[in-house]
Formats: sequence, C-alpha cells, structure tokens
Amino acid sequence: MTPLTAREIHGNWATLLLPLNADDSIDFALLGAEIDAFIAAGVNGVYSNGSAGEFYTQTEDEFDRVSALLAEKCNRARMPFQLGVCHMSPQISRERLRRAKALQPSAVQVVLPDWFAPSLPEIRDFLEVMSAEAAPVPLILYNPPHAKRRLTPEEWVKLARDFPGVAGIKVPGGDDAWYAAMAPVLERISVFIPGHQLASGLACGAHGAYSNVACLSPLGAQRWYDLCRRNPAAGFELEKKIQAFWLGHVAPLITVHGLPNMAADKAAAVAGGWLPGLSPRLRWPYRSATPGQVSALAATARSMVPELFAGS
Repeated sequence: MTPLTAREIHGNWATLLLPLNADDSIDFALLGAEIDAFIAAGVNGVYSNGSAGEFYTQTEDEFDRVSALLAEKCNRARMPFQLGVCHMSPQISRERLRRAKALQPSAVQVVLPDWFAPSLPEIRDFLEVMSAEAAPVPLILYNPPHAKRRLTPEEWVKLARDFPGVAGIKVPGGDDAWYAAMAPVLERISVFIPGHQLASGLACGAHGAYSNVACLSPLGAQRWYDLCRRNPAAGFELEKKIQAFWLGHVAPLITVHGLPNMAADKAAAVAGGWLPGLSPRLRWPYRSATPGQVSALAATARSMVPELFAGS
C-alpha cells in the first residue's frame, strides 16, 4: 500500500485480535479468516498488534508471521493497514519497525518506551529515531490510559508541530476542554479516539476510531461511521445506545471484575459472533471473561444495540 497522509487516516479501523489454539499458540488459519472478515465488512482499515492483539506476548517470529499475513491479505485487497511495531523495549520496537517497513504498510503504530516513564526530551529522541527509520511510512503514536507517561494536550501540540513524521495519534479522548486544547493538533494530524465515542468525537474534530465497537461488530461499526458522516444527528442517537451498552455491560469486566482491557475487547468479539472459533481467552498469564459473561454480553448487545447486527 501507499503510505497514508494524516488527512487520509480516518474512519472506522478494526483491530486484529489474536486467536489462540488450546496450547496457547496462535491460530494462524483463524487469524486469516479474521482479516478476511474485516475486508468483507468494508472497514476503513485494519491494524495489528495493539493491546487487543496482545503484542506484548509475541515472539519475534510470531510478530513477523502476524505482520506478513496482514500485509499479504490487505495489499491484495487494497485495504489500508497499519502494522503495530509496539513493544515495551524501544530497541525491540525499532527492530520490529525495520522489518515491518518492508511490508509496505499504510502506517506503523508505536508506543512510548514503557519500563520507566520517559521524560519529554527522551520522548523527542525516541520519535526522532523512529520517524527517521519509518520514513516515508508515517507513525501513529498510541498513548493508552495505562501508559506510564500520559501526554498532555500542551505536549501533543509541541510534538505534532515538531515531528512531521507523526501523522496520527491514538488516545482516550476527553471533554470539551480537552478538545479545545487539542485544536492545533486536530488541525495537523489524525486524532483517533475510542470506538464507543465515535459520534461525539467526530463532532469535536476527531478523525475516527481504532474501534472497540468493531470488535463487537465490524460491519455494524462501519455502518455507524458511515451514518455519522451522512446523518450526524442519527449517529448521535445510536451512540447513546452504544455507550449505554458499553459503559453498563462491557466496561464492568474491567472496572468490577478486574480484567485487562484486551479481555473486554476479546469478549465483545466472541459475543458478536462474527468469527466462529474465536475464544475469549487471553494468552498466559492474563485472565479472561468467562463463557457466562460472554453469553450475557451477546444477549444484551442484541437487545440494546440491534442496529449493529442488522444484516450481519
């Protein structure tokens, strides 16, 4: 694929979840079927090795196989794709980037070094090296809520101005004051927020979502994005229902039951039923949603947000 510019990075992007065999190895056949399902759903793009892709568990051989499979299928289908080269170690992340670049991704995602919270000068050094290694492929900087260093709007403004190789960011979003402070960033680069905030985020200037809603229903999430662009008022109305479901039934897996974020994404995907054979189980040693929790999610989702499943 041709590298994307910041203006071209928009919409509903689906995250590649990690299907597992009973022995904790990756089920690459099911991974291929997952990519095919995303392509058939017509999502705006697919990305690998975010938190839901359990990048932190992968050996380098596994990382290469996941990346190569996504690149092969997306390049053949002309589907935009991003390769996550994330790792807690900046050295390993840089090596992953060097190998991933040869696969011609639309962009690459990175996280900041995460064993010890980096200072702003260290962040600048990291982005300078990674931007140079990636060029002409753009960087997407993923700064999740659990990162040891959460960047402020003031810091984002400086980084967006000083690093043209950074074409986008993946962040938790915020309130009206946050969007106002982020205005210079929104003008320069692509800003992606959580999927269940899509309609309100787009109205405030965000460009799309690396979507947890696409975990539940890739086709439904894409139709919702299209609705938000075509009829914002209707998009807002559907967001109210999606947020009621997400905050009332998915988020408690994290906030009440103590599961990691990626367990909620995987549980939603299994509840969605669009990828037969996918298990909610995470790789050792992380805990996962139970079959009962997943069944309850499935029934509740179809009751509360049937629009996401219409025609699936």
